[in-house]
Amino acid sequence: MKRIALLRAATAAALLTTGALGAMAQQAWPPTPTVIAHRGASALRPEHTLAAYQKAIDDGADVIEPDLVITRDGVLVVRHENAMAILNADGSVKEATTDVADRPEFAARKATKTIDGRQITGWFTEDFTLAELKTLRARERIPAQRPANTAYNGRFEIPTLQEVIDLAQAATAQTGRVIGIYPETKHPTYFQSIGLPLEAPLLAVLEKNGWNHQHAPVFVQSFEVSNLQAIRQRSSVRLVQLVAPSGRPYDFVAQGAANTRSYADLITPEGLKQVATYANAIGPYKTLVVPVKDGMPGAPTGLVERARAAGLAVHIWTLRPENAFLPAGLKKAPATDATLRGDSAAEITAYLRAGVDGFFTDDPAVGRAAVQAFQAGR
Repeated sequence: MKRIALLRAATAAALLTTGALGAMAQQAWPPTPTVIAHRGASALRPEHTLAAYQKAIDDGADVIEPDLVITRDGVLVVRHENAMAILNADGSVKEATTDVADRPEFAARKATKTIDGRQITGWFTEDFTLAELKTLRARERIPAQRPANTAYNGRFEIPTLQEVIDLAQAATAQTGRVIGIYPETKHPTYFQSIGLPLEAPLLAVLEKNGWNHQHAPVFVQSFEVSNLQAIRQRSSVRLVQLVAPSGRPYDFVAQGAANTRSYADLITPEGLKQVATYANAIGPYKTLVVPVKDGMPGAPTGLVERARAAGLAVHIWTLRPENAFLPAGLKKAPATDATLRGDSAAEITAYLRAGVDGFFTDDPAVGRAAVQAFQAGR
């Protein structure tokens, strides 16, 4: 995998020298509707691995999404959470994206921390150097829903943000399609509190790669607000305000009584105008755009139109192919089998009809096919 990445990076560098990638960058980007590979092709490979990202690109994704956390020595790496393995109260593994819980040399790194108000016991990226993390191997996070992915357990490293960029740039050179990245800054208030903020290292990596500007094939997303506002002060890169279906941005929670706003406040007409002062798009949970009614996608809420009126694009999350994640009416029989693939294309089509500009999917092949069928039907 390292040799392949180096070869691809060299290819991309050569084309950059000739100006070929620069010419592609002048084309309108991103194409819409945008197919965003959620943690890569995570329905088919363990999430946040170079293999998952490569599979996503091969299957037609326009953008690959790395969740960003940081190492003890300040390197941005890609994991769903900074907790690489989480334990139950009895000491059993509740969730894991690496084999760290099985590595006796790291047993003493187990810790209990409070992350965004939630107490977690496990192993955390910020307690490891990059060199130590590179000895770990990725594994499937939700094996109960994706048992086939466990065949890949132990085969892949934890990638750095730079390795993901190298892959995207090499794929751009090879395919002639501009492959973008969509990094999420995870738990920014927490990382700021321990002296390892994510924002400056992220902008430094983007700058190093010539991607710290408004036309770069980059979207930076966050469930918090203050860090996006801080990035906007330093960069013109595209920013996306994520919106959960309930609750509040954690930086608002940390501000106490001085800020009582919720996610619901961010998507009112006035809230959207405020978001537009620092962001280019919103990333709402899917049912905020099309709620489920009687087990099927229902009538759109009008959020797309309100966002557009404020000058914001809309990218929804997350469309997944398995029964476990689909509305009741789109599950494949028997509906109780969480691993079966239902009618994900029908769900995607409902959101395309609602006018979204892009969508996060765990299976970009299904997403690409749905987009092509939708566009052909128009």
